[in-house]
Amino acid sequence: MFALLGSLLRLLVSPANLRDIALENLALRQQLAVFKRKCPRPRLRRMDRFFWVWLFRSWKDWHRTLVIVRPETVVAWHRKGFRLFWSWISRRKSGRPEASPAIRGLILKMAAANPLWGAPRIHGELLKLGITISERSVSRILPRRRRPPPQTWKTFLDNHLNQLVSIDFFTVPTATFRVLFVFVVLAHRRRRVVHFNVTEHPTAAWTAQQILEAFPDDTAPRYLIRDRDPIYGECFRNRLREMGATEVLTAPQSPWQNPFAERLVGSIRRECLDHMIVLGEKHLRRILKSYFDYYLDSRTHLSLAKDAPTTREVQGPELGQIVEIPQVGGLHHRYERRAA
Repeated sequence: MFALLGSLLRLLVSPANLRDIALENLALRQQLAVFKRKCPRPRLRRMDRFFWVWLFRSWKDWHRTLVIVRPETVVAWHRKGFRLFWSWISRRKSGRPEASPAIRGLILKMAAANPLWGAPRIHGELLKLGITISERSVSRILPRRRRPPPQTWKTFLDNHLNQLVSIDFFTVPTATFRVLFVFVVLAHRRRRVVHFNVTEHPTAAWTAQQILEAFPDDTAPRYLIRDRDPIYGECFRNRLREMGATEVLTAPQSPWQNPFAERLVGSIRRECLDHMIVLGEKHLRRILKSYFDYYLDSRTHLSLAKDAPTTREVQGPELGQIVEIPQVGGLHHRYERRAA
């Protein structure tokens, strides 16, 4: 070790052109000193690690002469030393004394008994009790309380189910390659289709008139959910304001925020329109009226505990035999018990 220290001193006074040679000799001599130790397997001591970390920071070709360990091991030593150094200089040297266990228990007891109190209020009570402690210390002792999350979209829908109505458009192609637009109004409470109509050329004025027909005589809902389609123009918005309804707009490209209307449109397509060829507006109105009669009076819904929007009474065996009633042109059937 003394020989290594002497080499280090000579290195400090060596010319610049001899520095690399001196460092290489120093590295080799250090490794020879490790191998000469009298033990079955040479072990690196703390000073050996310090030496290689210093060499790693001082000489760019340090790894060229390394034999006893891998270069990544030296890099790991350096990182560990860096962490230990900053832990040492960052250690707590001074500060306020910690609160006693009795004071901490009292603060936690106050917080549990008064969930609406924060650190300022508890700190004030402690001062009145003659306990000297900073408000910052009180806030650190208090348990962290999770703030209740903001109302989610699903929570909003559930909380206002009885006052919510959704509207939506969907398109239907005809046999002559025309495109018809269907406008539907759905009340969330019992999944009831309040109104529908068909047109080939929808406008804001036409849509506003459909809302007026759906909710006459001050029966407008409190909230109306719609997407951001430009068809809902100023005329439509003015009509809603006059009726006292509040618009709730979904986020752009977020059909999941209007789930009931989207599901209704999907059911209409899967259970009706995908199995028919529409000839024109009158034909589509007849088809949709037939389907909505089935949808409201006969079709059971998972969200309504397997009931229909218009509640169906349970018919026991004593009411007679089961009969089959075709609906929607025979696409669907209703089953009832009738006396013979």
